[in-house]
Amino acid sequence: MLASSFLQAPSIEPMVIGAGSSEGFDHGYAPAVVNLDAPLGWRDIARIAHGAKLVLSPEARARIDHARALVEQIVERRIRAYGVNTGVGALCDVVVSPSEQRTLSRNILMSHAVGVGEPLRREETRAIIAAAVNNFAHGRSGVRLELVDLLVTLLDSGAIPEVPAFGSVGYLSHMAHIALVLIGEGFVRDDTGRTSAARALQQLEREPLVLEAKEGLSVVNGTPCVTGLASLALARTERLLQWADTISAMTFENLRGQAAAFDADSLALRISPGLAAVGAHLRELLADSGIIAASFGRITQDPLSLRTIPHVHGAARDVFATTAEVVNRELASVTDNPVVTGTLAAPRVFSQAHAVGASIGLAMDSLSTAVAEVAAMAERRIDRLVNPLVSGLPAFLADSGGTCSGFMIAQYTAASLVAHNRRLAMPASLDGGITSGLQEDHLCHATPAALKALEIIANAERIFAIELLAAAQAYDLQPAELTRAPKTDAVYRSVRAAISPYRDDRPLAGDIAAAVAFVCEAAPAF
Repeated sequence: MLASSFLQAPSIEPMVIGAGSSEGFDHGYAPAVVNLDAPLGWRDIARIAHGAKLVLSPEARARIDHARALVEQIVERRIRAYGVNTGVGALCDVVVSPSEQRTLSRNILMSHAVGVGEPLRREETRAIIAAAVNNFAHGRSGVRLELVDLLVTLLDSGAIPEVPAFGSVGYLSHMAHIALVLIGEGFVRDDTGRTSAARALQQLEREPLVLEAKEGLSVVNGTPCVTGLASLALARTERLLQWADTISAMTFENLRGQAAAFDADSLALRISPGLAAVGAHLRELLADSGIIAASFGRITQDPLSLRTIPHVHGAARDVFATTAEVVNRELASVTDNPVVTGTLAAPRVFSQAHAVGASIGLAMDSLSTAVAEVAAMAERRIDRLVNPLVSGLPAFLADSGGTCSGFMIAQYTAASLVAHNRRLAMPASLDGGITSGLQEDHLCHATPAALKALEIIANAERIFAIELLAAAQAYDLQPAELTRAPKTDAVYRSVRAAISPYRDDRPLAGDIAAAVAFVCEAAPAF
């Protein structure tokens, strides 16, 4: 972690522009306890992903038990229920006898564990597990409490299932790899490395589960994959948007922007909560800037990458708020198929489409585009900082003489990342496809939408890290008599405490990595 009074833990309360946060979930902070009674929100999932302890309330445990009793009644009465006493997918009309239902549950895991590629990160898998437990706690899935408790035990122990990142059009393969561990198959990773699930369960003094009717389908079904990943995307986006304001203010100051662009009366003419909040934040960040005061009236208006910061960042914050609402609604929803409900005397089964994540897939696509646009505009500001034709500063923020390139090629990196984001931002929701012998002939690709959102966010963090370095370098080249705003000066001093000015004396990649740590490990204090 960075030792600086300027930096603080990422916010886990609603984002307030310019306000400090109250509690952290990054490494180095005491993990919280999340009590699962009512449905969890995305902030709860993010806390658990980063180490908070998940505790099932007595009420949640009772709901899980009741749903299991409903499944047992469905089996006993031979009420047709998808994946309970029938096959799955295109085999939904093939009846499965009671004696074969355990085999069906096990075989579902084996055939659905088809993931490929590098494993998900530890916190990503933890988020998915937390979202799955949340879904089961609604009391509409019908898995045994024993199964849910084992998932919680895995979270507590730090033995996290190894889950390949790719291979899902919706939700199946990721959860299948998680569920393999419950039956002693597959692999887990912990602080000591990689080990077999069978050995991990032995070390936890737990026997592998024998899955009962419906459990094989329930543990691969629903939208825990996308809701877990989306919760992490929201947490990272929240922090990134705070940094975006702060870093863009530094660039605006270095380029001697016209403060009228952030005038409250002017911005109030456009109705947007995000725009108003960003405008207020920028005014606060740039208050008492000698550089801005000396630049008053220098030009009629600044280029769009400077004067539209409130509009673009504000629009992204509005998208963020909408996406957060969608994710919380998804977490509050039952997303299993089939859903069990009713009473023991009159159990009901809905073998319909609650597992389809259309709304959250669209939300993730929207968040991806918003973050990509904010980052694209940051690259335009980086270009202005390094271009002597518009910056009024030495070319590429480099030492004179022609032997130094300074930040010339760092801007190339930012341009490359913007282009990569542009490719990634194509909506996953429109990918479509047909699976399972025409039975599943519309696909929303919600989990892939969340995965690419996380990749776009990571690229945006890198782009803003480059802008942060360039802005700090630009401050070094400003005339000494022009003073920075107190708050941008605090950021500058914090950067310089860890990263010295660049003189083409070392690989610039190391500085970029250090700046990425600034952006990723903590949020700005104001």
